[in-house]
Parts: sequence; structure tokens; C-alpha cells
Amino acid sequence: MHLPKIAMIGAGQVGATAAHLIAKKELGNLVLVDVDAGMARGKALDIAESGPVAGFDVAVSGTDDYADIAGSEVVVITAGMARKPGMDRSELLRKNVEIVSGIARQVAEHAPEAYVIVVTNPLDAMVCTVKEVTGFPPNRVMGMAGVLDSARMRRFISQELRVSGKDVTAMVLGSHGDRMVPVRGSSTVGGIPITELLSAERLEAIVERTRHGGGEVVELLKTGSAYYAPGASITEMVESIVRDQRRIRPVAAYLQGEYGVSDLYIGVPAIIGSGGVEQVVEIHLTEAEREQFDASVESVRKLIAEARAVSGPGGA
Repeated sequence: MHLPKIAMIGAGQVGATAAHLIAKKELGNLVLVDVDAGMARGKALDIAESGPVAGFDVAVSGTDDYADIAGSEVVVITAGMARKPGMDRSELLRKNVEIVSGIARQVAEHAPEAYVIVVTNPLDAMVCTVKEVTGFPPNRVMGMAGVLDSARMRRFISQELRVSGKDVTAMVLGSHGDRMVPVRGSSTVGGIPITELLSAERLEAIVERTRHGGGEVVELLKTGSAYYAPGASITEMVESIVRDQRRIRPVAAYLQGEYGVSDLYIGVPAIIGSGGVEQVVEIHLTEAEREQFDASVESVRKLIAEARAVSGPGGA
């Protein structure tokens, strides 16, 4: 059986966790790329050696040479500086624009046909940077944000109601940050609207916790950021592409008139399949949610303008 090749750029906690989950599902043969070649090779070897026990059989290798990503069907970019306690996402901008721009140039050179999933923060600016640097069509470049944010909201709802998270659906749109927009009307438990199961006060508390879910983990860890939930979210997106599942998931997608927005990456529901972002799905937003979404769009526009200013000539 032919297995696609999947490149994981960044062998830190997020990249390695995602690589392990991808290997366990046998979604493809993996190559981990990191500036620290020893770490990339060591984690690749460790993942591969877990295969006989976990019951998977895929190739896993590590390298610091981007030439080794040649032929990759999917490239996941997790490399970059992680948030520290008290650090705003925008504070990451200067360093991560530099890191991600360099990676994007390597991807364009060595894996010019790949679909790219961007994870590095600040996400909204980084996914735009990758598209502009690679010159790839927008359907082949997307950001992982809403899948993670929605997973957090689903968990909080299941905890509040003491029900299985498997029965909970949620949809979080907008930017990947404090201006994200959890859509109450798209949140259900076993098909029952969440508004029929929770008071407005409790639901608002869940919405607020969702908005700050990443920061909550950062504050608790003190020396890093989340990686289990991001790793699972990356894996779900990779699976939808390589197995052409055409799942509707909230991702940072390039809008070309949808939601009244053009030429901008923002979190929206989209059909994800073998063609990457195959279709943006427009859903009804209440007046309040629309206002929040518009505010989120404006915050992303400002962040991207800042990223372009930081990158300078020849950058993003």
C-alpha cells in the first residue's frame, strides 16, 4: 500500500506529539525536520521504536536537511518560538516571521506540490506569511487554529454538563487569540442546541474560558505551551487531507469574498479533503457574533500589516 510522505517542520513538543499520533494512525511515512538534527533524529527513532508495541508500521526519520522533505504530500510547520507566561501572541511576531519565512522558502523549493498546515503563532500572521513567501495557491495553505479552539470548547461543555465529549460539537471562528468567536448556534450536545442545556451565564463563562484556553495551559506549564491537544488537532487535519475525508472543520482559510472578507486568512468552517481547503462554508452568525467576527478580522489585518512591516524587503 502506498503511503503519502508527511513532513513535520519542528521536532519540539507539538511537532513530535503530532508525528507520533500520525504514525499511530499510519497516515503516512514521516520526516521530522529541525535545526537540532540530533533531536529530530532521536525523536524519530523513539517514535519508530514504539511502532512494534503500538501496532503501526511506517517509516519515521529525522533530519536538519530540507532536501529530505522532497515529495511530501503534506508539510506541517510547527517550528518557532513558543509563548511564555504573560507574553502576548503579537510579541512573538518578529522572531517567528523570520523563522517561518525561511521555512516557507525551503518548502517552496523542495516540496512545491505540498499542502501546508501552519501551526506556529501568531497563527493568523504566520499562515499569511507562508502563502506569500511560497506563492502557493490559497487552497494549499491553511492554518490550524479553530480545530484546537473548538476542541477546548467541546471539552469545557462536556465537563459542565457531565456528558461525553464525543457527543459535543462546537465551532470557533475568527482569529486564533483573544478575539476568537465561539459560535453558540453551532454548539450542540447529541444534536440538542447548547442554549437549551446551559444558562446564558454558564455558557458565557465557557466562551470566555475558550478564548483564553491556550493562555491557561501556558500559565500552568510555566515553561512551555500546549502540545497534546494541538498535536491531536494537527493529526485530524492531516487525516482529512491524505484520506480525502472532506470533513468540515474550522481552519484558518483564505477568504475571497466569503463572509464579506477578501484577501485575508481567518478562521472559518471549510471542507478539508485531498484538494486542501476545497470550500469555505458560510454559516449564520447572530448580530453580536457578526460584530465580534468583524472585530476579529480587523485585528488580523493589523497583525498581518505588522508582520509585513517586520519582514521588510524580500520577506513575507
